[in-house]
Amino acid sequence: MLIRDIMSLNSTRVAIGSNMQRAAEIVSLTGASDLMVVDDQNSFVGVLSEGDLIRAVLPRFEEIMSTSGTLGEALEVFVDKGKTLAVQTIDDLVIRSPLVMRPDDKILKAASFMISKQIRRLPVVDAAGKLVGTVSRADVCRAVLSGL
Repeated sequence: MLIRDIMSLNSTRVAIGSNMQRAAEIVSLTGASDLMVVDDQNSFVGVLSEGDLIRAVLPRFEEIMSTSGTLGEALEVFVDKGKTLAVQTIDDLVIRSPLVMRPDDKILKAASFMISKQIRRLPVVDAAGKLVGTVSRADVCRAVLSGL
């Protein structure tokens, strides 16, 4: 079985250079935990995870301790940091050399990477570097367990 037979063609994407607020909106609207980052020509640039977005806005321990250290003030620092970062680009958060699959790769290769690296979704990129889809653990499970 090949990746092309099970991959999703409708991957959730965000353009490089988008701001963090836009990326957060896409995550919220789609429920995607990973966004595929592409340029204007749909060339694959990398992956942005919702976890990376959250980690970017979480206040550091020092930031919390610079206040009185109360939960209310920590929340205030968190919200203020989010407002500040909302207009900044995602570019520094993008994982630029993630594992990628090719449409002709075998499903077992994707499954092995997903299990060993604890990855839920992998980008599928053609020989020209264009994003053509994604393959998820659910895609692999469905294909293997349904006997496709």
